[in-house]
Amino acid sequence: MSTPLTVLSEDEQLFRGSCRAFAEARIKPGVRRMDDEGKLDASIFPELFEMGLMSIHIPAEFGGANGNFFMSVIAVEEISRVDASFGVFVDVQNTLVNNAIMRWGSAEQKKTHLPKLASNQVGAYALSEAGSGSDAFALACRAVDAGGHYVLNGRKLWITNAAEAGLFIVFANINPEAGYRGITAFLVDRESSGFSVGKKEDKLGIRASSTCELILEDCVVPKSNVLGEAGKGYKIAIETLNEGRIGIGAQMVGIAQGSWECGAAYSKERTAFGKPIAEFQAIQFQLAEAATQIEAARLMVYNAARLKDAGLDFLKEAAMAKYFSSQVAESVTSIVVEIFGGYGYTKDYPAEKFFRDSKIGKIYEGTSNMQLQTIARHLLR
Repeated sequence: MSTPLTVLSEDEQLFRGSCRAFAEARIKPGVRRMDDEGKLDASIFPELFEMGLMSIHIPAEFGGANGNFFMSVIAVEEISRVDASFGVFVDVQNTLVNNAIMRWGSAEQKKTHLPKLASNQVGAYALSEAGSGSDAFALACRAVDAGGHYVLNGRKLWITNAAEAGLFIVFANINPEAGYRGITAFLVDRESSGFSVGKKEDKLGIRASSTCELILEDCVVPKSNVLGEAGKGYKIAIETLNEGRIGIGAQMVGIAQGSWECGAAYSKERTAFGKPIAEFQAIQFQLAEAATQIEAARLMVYNAARLKDAGLDFLKEAAMAKYFSSQVAESVTSIVVEIFGGYGYTKDYPAEKFFRDSKIGKIYEGTSNMQLQTIARHLLR
């Protein structure tokens, strides 16, 4: 199955090739083991940093790869084609954590944190809580001004990369009476007093990706660690997630692509009634339909990323890309399970893992219903 290389520059094509080669050589051999163990292979982390895949659009002055947002999308897609858990590991680092600090960090915060994030430190983004998912601004985590610092109390749930992260962007409310206008973003070091990482969730899909609870009990955070302005965290949350959704779209395209390739290869190997099932029109049409959906999803994701890099409005396009790509990933991976037949329902083949991994696309970084609401709002305003 071809990829739309005509929409990529020569440098972008080379970057795609290097990401694919790395994913095939270093990540793919351990995918089943990592899924079974529910843990990423930490020996791969240093290589991701060395390749610049954890600092794709951090400027060179801070030790980053000096790329753009579109390159992050390519990396997430190609890694997710092999393993969605590593795909989201790279995605959160680039599209949420690095992106937020570059956009809203002070000169001192950038100087302090970006070199670490470019060399060896994993980041995590902590917004969600037990009672605060789609209604993100209902968060209960509180921050109290204690003079030279803030004291944070509360719990965060569903935090990706939490087990590996050394730096967390934590959202808490400094003035509950002001509602969402009290929400503030804090840069919290893993070693901060009163901060701890709780249990890791046992999940359906992306099992190797750590998804943990964060516990803040009188957690002391210096005022110099406020990201952006106090009381303006809602703006950081909204705008960062708008961009992050493009990354999730890329993850879903990668999942669908990897699944499709497995299904197409198996259809040439599996025989029925004396010939490969790939020669039956029913299978051909399923694969053709799936390939068309993947291509459409990919181009929607690419378009949203290009708009973002160009500094143009991309909110509707990002929502559309995230919504559609998650639909496509679930549909394509389901079809591939059926192409494998009974084997598709076993762990002997990768079809079932792609299927499990796809489901999260409709849930995190904005559910499908939230994306539809965003799309409708932009279309009808």
